[in-house]
Amino acid sequence: MPYSYAINDSVLLQFQGPQGREIPKQRNVYTVTARLPIEADGRTRYRIKCEAEKVERVVTEEQISQLG
Repeated sequence: MPYSYAINDSVLLQFQGPQGREIPKQRNVYTVTARLPIEADGRTRYRIKCEAEKVERVVTEEQISQLG
């Protein structure tokens, strides 16, 4: 399964609430900082960073969307 996003791509993070429900929250633009190895479950994972935060997040491809 190929990666959909490249390093330095800008993406939006879809915050998830209980039981996977999307919760309305201010959407920040994140930058993909790394493509992580594909895990045993077959999902692609990325490390992303937002200028407004001091931490990086690890997310699956389903949790992010293309900016635009």
